[in-house]
Amino acid sequence: MNPPISGLLNINKPKGITSHDVVNRVRKLAGQRQVGHAGTLDPLATGVLLVCLGQATRLIEYLMAGRKQYRATFRFGITTDTLDAEGQITAQNDFSGLAEAHLRQILPTFLGEIEQIPPLFSALKKDGQPLYKRARAGEIIEVEPRRVTIHALTWVAWQPPDLTLDITCSPGTYIRSLARDLGEAAGPGAHLAELTRIISGNWQLAHAVSLETLEHEAAHGESTWQRHLHPPDQAITHLPQVTLSEEAVAHVQQGRQIQIDSAEDATYLESASHLDNSKLVRAYTPNGDFLAILTLVEPNAKLWQPKKVFQIR
Repeated sequence: MNPPISGLLNINKPKGITSHDVVNRVRKLAGQRQVGHAGTLDPLATGVLLVCLGQATRLIEYLMAGRKQYRATFRFGITTDTLDAEGQITAQNDFSGLAEAHLRQILPTFLGEIEQIPPLFSALKKDGQPLYKRARAGEIIEVEPRRVTIHALTWVAWQPPDLTLDITCSPGTYIRSLARDLGEAAGPGAHLAELTRIISGNWQLAHAVSLETLEHEAAHGESTWQRHLHPPDQAITHLPQVTLSEEAVAHVQQGRQIQIDSAEDATYLESASHLDNSKLVRAYTPNGDFLAILTLVEPNAKLWQPKKVFQIR
């Protein structure tokens, strides 16, 4: 029996299917169940969807933490229950008086750290139930606002009633909620008409592969599609890198703490990134194989604890 395939796929998700649909199709072509995605895209949306296979599924949390960039088109004058073009229309208003100058004046108020109420029709859970299930059941739900950060709003086009923007934002930002809030601030209301994720962390749409290409290659050659796979450790290139001795590798594989105290290693450790208030590094064997993520547990003693250990092939 062949070992599970491990790696990352940067897929350009097509419009009209769910992120889970993409996962199911990758499971079929890879012939394995251990597949997951990082950062859901609604059926309406297209663009970068990072799909992880095998051991790479253990790194999804790090992929989801990256900054996002979207190209979004907001349509003014119509609001919907889902806040996007797939929902039922809840109101229609005259947008003819909406001027470009007014929109340009409003946009800066949404920059920086803001409070945002997630859409009722979303996979976000409250009391263990996805909001969309409760909303479809007709429940009246109070959703707590969340703090998100909009780093940039870049004007692309204004063709009434449609405004297109490039949006750079923190993970967890709902562009549908931004459509609702922007529409309310402008006056006539708005909904999200189109959305494409251009960037997720270090992954760009320009380098994404289509599902059709993957499936075509899988149908014509068992492993041809695997040329699009990226190594699992590409999910954590933002973390400093250390190379361990053979002795340290053995300790890490057994889940033991290790001490890294050489001058060269200390240079890496000084620049270690923070995640969940812990310093983290990615560790490799002397042969260059990705081994583990280590977390600093005792700075003074330079003691590091294995956080995630990966199988070396």
